[in-house]
Amino acid sequence: MAGAESMRPTLAAIHAFAPMPWPALILGETGTGKEAIAHALHHLSARADEAFLALNCGAIVEGLAESTLFGHERGAFTGAARRQAGIVERVGAGTLFLDEVSELSPALQVKLLRLLQEGVFERVGGDQVLRFAGRIVAATHRPLDRPDQRQGFRDDLYFRLAACIIRVPPLRERREDIPALATHLLERATRELQLAAPPALSAEALDDLKDRAWPGNVRQLENVLRAAVD
Repeated sequence: MAGAESMRPTLAAIHAFAPMPWPALILGETGTGKEAIAHALHHLSARADEAFLALNCGAIVEGLAESTLFGHERGAFTGAARRQAGIVERVGAGTLFLDEVSELSPALQVKLLRLLQEGVFERVGGDQVLRFAGRIVAATHRPLDRPDQRQGFRDDLYFRLAACIIRVPPLRERREDIPALATHLLERATRELQLAAPPALSAEALDDLKDRAWPGNVRQLENVLRAAVD
């Protein structure tokens, strides 16, 4: 299956799962556009007017991971001069996108599981139980739907997140999408650089783009096109 045909299950899943209140898990290789899928889920849902906040779980500062997620009370640790809300609290009734969720530590996986099961959390250093009104959309490049790929990731957390699974195919499986993607990405790069108009892509250039392997998927394509425009 190639081209737009390969995206049909993904697009159908977005439209089917967007109205649902349950967590969603987006699976796909690095650079396939998982955050764009999360944005689509949010904008097509009843939460569209609420906040959309994203957190890369693999980039959280070590030692501040729990506070980043759940916030902290004044004096909870050295340097905690005031109460601070975490991203779970700040998202309110909106959508919280946890990218690379498989990078969470075992301790934080337990706390995220509680959040999903009971809808409650506590700030670090606090004893007030707070309710979570938002929706969790998680993503990872790891194929967590395969049990042999879940080493270090809790099965019970996976099954909570997997209430709605959306798979994003790699770019090599949808080469017929490359011309439309390239046009969109060139237009965006043109706006960012404040140029008059995007450069035209010749048939030869498009054939070259379609022939590449693209291990970095859409992100790699975007970088190649930005370099061409710059």
